[in-house]
Amino acid sequence: MIDFTGKVAMVTGGSRGIGLSIATRLYQLGCSLAILDVDEAGAQQAAGGLSGKGQAIGLGADVSSAAQVETAVAAAEQQLGPIDILVNNAGLTRDGLLIRMSEGDWDLVLDVNLKGPFLMTKLVGRNMMKRRAGRIVNVASVVGITGNAGQANYAASKAGLIGFTKAVAKELASRGVLLNAVAPGFIDTEMTRSLPETARQALLTQIPLQRLGQPDDVASAVVFLASDLASYITGQVLVVDGGMVM
Repeated sequence: MIDFTGKVAMVTGGSRGIGLSIATRLYQLGCSLAILDVDEAGAQQAAGGLSGKGQAIGLGADVSSAAQVETAVAAAEQQLGPIDILVNNAGLTRDGLLIRMSEGDWDLVLDVNLKGPFLMTKLVGRNMMKRRAGRIVNVASVVGITGNAGQANYAASKAGLIGFTKAVAKELASRGVLLNAVAPGFIDTEMTRSLPETARQALLTQIPLQRLGQPDDVASAVVFLASDLASYITGQVLVVDGGMVM
C-alpha cells in the first residue's frame, strides 16, 4: 500500500475538479498538504473540508506571478516543512479559432498553463535538488499530443508542458528528483458536464472504454508517479484517456 506519511505535498489549482481529487488522495495517503489556487477562499475551503491526521492548508496565488509563487511556497514550507511532492495542475482554457483568438487569450493560457509550472518547478525543484529527493508531476492533456481545433493556445501550452517535463527530468535526475506528466483525456468535470448530451455522446464514440474518465482516475496516476512504486520512472507521460489516443 502506498503511504505518504511524513511527506509534504503541494497541489496547484487544487480547490476543485481534478486538482481537488489529487489533493484529497495525497492527503488521505498521509501527506501534509498545501492547496494553492488563485481562488484563495476556495483553496482554504477545500483544505478545511479534509479530515484526517495530517495538516492541510489553503493558499492563494497566481502561478504565473513569480512574486506570488515565492510567497506561497515560503508560507507552505514555513507551516508544513520542505515540499516533497509538487503537482502542477493549475490550468485554464480560452478557446476559439486561431483567426479569432486575441493576443490576450493566447498570453493568459500560456502564462498559467506553461509559465506557471516553470516558476513552480524552478523554485520547488531547487529545494528538492538540495535534499536530493523529490517528485514533480505535471498535469498536461491529450490535446498536447493530438492537437484540437479551437484550442491552439491550450494545445500549445500542454505540448510545451510535455516538452518541459522531458527536458527538466533530464536536468534533475542526477539529483534524485523525478519529473513526470499525466495527460488526461475527457474527464467528467464541470466543463464536460456543461456540454449538450449530443456532444457528450459524440465524445464517448472516441473512447474505447466507452465512458468519460473520473477525476479520481487522474489522481490515481498522479499518486503512482509520486510514490516509490515509480522510483525508476522519470521524463514520462502517462496518458489517462480510456484508450482514446492509443
